[in-house]
Amino acid sequence: MLITYVRRFASLVRFEHSIFALPFAYAGAFLAEMAVPGFWRMFWITVALIAARSFGMAINRLIDASIDARNPRTAGREIPSGLLKKWQVWIFTLASLTVLVVATFNLPVITRYLWPLVIIPMVVYPYTKRWTWLCHLILGLADGLAPVGAWVAVTGTVPWQAFLLGSGVGLWIAGFDVIYAFMDTAVDRAQSLHSIPADFGERVSLWSTRIFHLLAIVLLALTGWVQGTSFVYYLGVGICAVLLFYENWLMRKADLEKVGVAFMTMNGIISVVFIFFTTLSLFVP
Repeated sequence: MLITYVRRFASLVRFEHSIFALPFAYAGAFLAEMAVPGFWRMFWITVALIAARSFGMAINRLIDASIDARNPRTAGREIPSGLLKKWQVWIFTLASLTVLVVATFNLPVITRYLWPLVIIPMVVYPYTKRWTWLCHLILGLADGLAPVGAWVAVTGTVPWQAFLLGSGVGLWIAGFDVIYAFMDTAVDRAQSLHSIPADFGERVSLWSTRIFHLLAIVLLALTGWVQGTSFVYYLGVGICAVLLFYENWLMRKADLEKVGVAFMTMNGIISVVFIFFTTLSLFVP
């Protein structure tokens, strides 16, 4: 029974998607110090990141439960299908928030006061699709704060350079969220929900993704420049640019059969490539 519920909660928060968020957050910590921080610092950063992401996914599922139930693609999710009760998910959500707060007490003092700023966009995001197509950028903001938070957790300050990386990550996330939204275009329109695909159609959506991803690459490169990274970092950014180009080439038309490859496979590879070359750049002058 315990294992069953562990699997259900892991599915609820899509734990496998952590491959998107954690590498970029670790990159924020590495670039902040231009070195790999100590074990315990990285341990508590990891705990905070996983707790924050678990909170964000769980609160999203709670807020969107009725919407998910009316969408054939999402009706099988844990809450609409009855695999998890709302009260169980609320307990999990509050537990995740508690773990996040505990983690901040093992990080620089400033994180104890700033953690609500990370949580607020996560709570706001699920509501935005009800009234604006800017929901993709709000999601990008929520996820882009992960590397900023890791940067702050290493330095104990809030430098502007962290927001270059955070903005780059946020635009990358927003871009592939537009691609992901193609799967729900018809349902979103029927339920008067908003997204770039639902509000503006295929052409505008595909160009929005391309622009978001181009800006993301520019901001990632600028982050390396202001931090004085070695050529290895730029090599990694260049490879990420090629991979993003390929991702957008795959989605040159709104082909739903290719969304899985573009969303999961390509973005997982991009995350791993970025953290690999960022880490390597710390050791290659």
